[in-house]
Amino acid sequence: MRKHPRVPWRRERWDTPDGDFLDVDFLDSEQPDAPTLLVLHGLEGSSDSHYVRGAAARAQSLGWRTLALNYRSCSGEPNRNPKFYHCGETGDPGFVAERILERFTGPLVLAGFSLGGNVLLKWLGEYGDKVSNRIHGAASISPSLNPAACAKVLDSLPGYFYKWHLLSSVKEKAEHFSELHPGLIDIEGVRRTRTFHRFDRLVIAPLYGFRDELDYYEQADASPYLPRIRVKTLILAAENDPIVPPHVFPRREIGESEWLSGELLKSGGHVGFVAGMNPRAPVYWAEERAFEFLDGCLKS
Repeated sequence: MRKHPRVPWRRERWDTPDGDFLDVDFLDSEQPDAPTLLVLHGLEGSSDSHYVRGAAARAQSLGWRTLALNYRSCSGEPNRNPKFYHCGETGDPGFVAERILERFTGPLVLAGFSLGGNVLLKWLGEYGDKVSNRIHGAASISPSLNPAACAKVLDSLPGYFYKWHLLSSVKEKAEHFSELHPGLIDIEGVRRTRTFHRFDRLVIAPLYGFRDELDYYEQADASPYLPRIRVKTLILAAENDPIVPPHVFPRREIGESEWLSGELLKSGGHVGFVAGMNPRAPVYWAEERAFEFLDGCLKS
C-alpha cells in the first residue's frame, strides 16, 4: 500500500440543481489564478483514497489547487435524494467542473482513477468540441472502460479479493439506503447477491432507469465517446490489471485521435504502477507520468 500524507482538506457542501448536495474537498493555492486539478475517485473511494491524496500532494507541490469530488454516498454522509453513483454518471462531475470554471480564473486539468477514469473520459466525449477552452488536459488512470468486461472479471475467481471488498461495501450502503428510501430497491435480493452483475441489476438499473445491468454497462461505457474528445488526454493502463482486462484498452481510438495519448504497460496493477529500487521510498509511476503530462498541457 502506498503511503501518502494526510491532506488538510477543507470541505465544502455544494447544493445541486436536483435539490441534493455534493461534498467537495478543497486544497487551495496561494495564487488566485493557479491551475486547478479536479480529481475523480474510483469505486467506493473518496477524497481520502491514497491515490487522491497523492494527486493532491503533487498538485500542491506545483502550486496548484485541488478539488476532490466525493460521489453521492461516498463522503461519509447519506445524500438526500435516492441516488448512488455509477461508472457512467457524468452529471455531478460536470456540475462541479462548471462551478470551478465560474469560481476561479485559472485553467482546469482533471484526473480520473478507475471508475472515475471512465466517468472522466465519457464526460469529455459528451462535451466534444463544446468543451471549455480553459480545460487544458486530462489524465485517466486504469479507467474501467467496457464496464461489462470489468464486471465479468470482478465476478470471476481472479477478481475475488476485489469483489469481496467492494461488494461488501456497496451492499452495506444499500442497506442504509433502503432504510432511508424503503421500497425502491429489492433489499432482500441485495442481501443474497454474490456478484456485481446482480447488484447492478437490483440497485443501479432501477434507480437510474436502465432496463437491466447489461443496458447500464452499455450506456455507461466511455469507449464510444473517445473519438469525440477535444482535450489533450492521457490514458494509462496495465496488462496485469486485476479488474480491467487489457483487451479493452482503446488502441485504435488512440491511434486515430490527435487528442488522445495512451500507454499500456506490462505491469502496474490497478491504480498501482509502483516503481523505484527502494521499497522504503517507492515511486508511483502513473502519478509521475500523469503530472508530467498535465504540466505539459498547461505549459503548451
